Amino acid sequence: MIYKGIYHLFYQYNPEGPLWGNIAWGHSTSTDLVNWTIHPPALSPLDPYDIKGCWSGSATILQDGTPAILYTGGDSQKVQLQSLAVPKDPSDPYLVEWVKSPYNPIITPNEEKRITCFKFFTAWLLPDEEHL
Repeated sequence: MIYKGIYHLFYQYNPEGPLWGNIAWGHSTSTDLVNWTIHPPALSPLDPYDIKGCWSGSATILQDGTPAILYTGGDSQKVQLQSLAVPKDPSDPYLVEWVKSPYNPIITPNEEKRITCFKFFTAWLLPDEEHL
């Protein structure tokens, strides 16, 4: 994602070591795509809806210019739930701190048709032809 001229790379990451488990979202930034600065994790599995990991998702810029992360978290029963996070300070071009929505999880599985694996995509809004 590019925000205010800064490249942002988000990735699955275990801050406790090179082994599987404790999946968080690492966050690094660059101004030139060669030199990178590592920041604290953007997302960590600390809440009931993602305590088993912050898994797949995407970072995007909303229509109003606000960055957002949509991601799959796993609860204590390993049910996959969709959640949202936004930057604590959108004026910070490095987006060092992220906060999870108080409404998380924003999407839960249908109990009748139990979904075991969410596929999460970001939709892109293209300009109207008249704006080209």
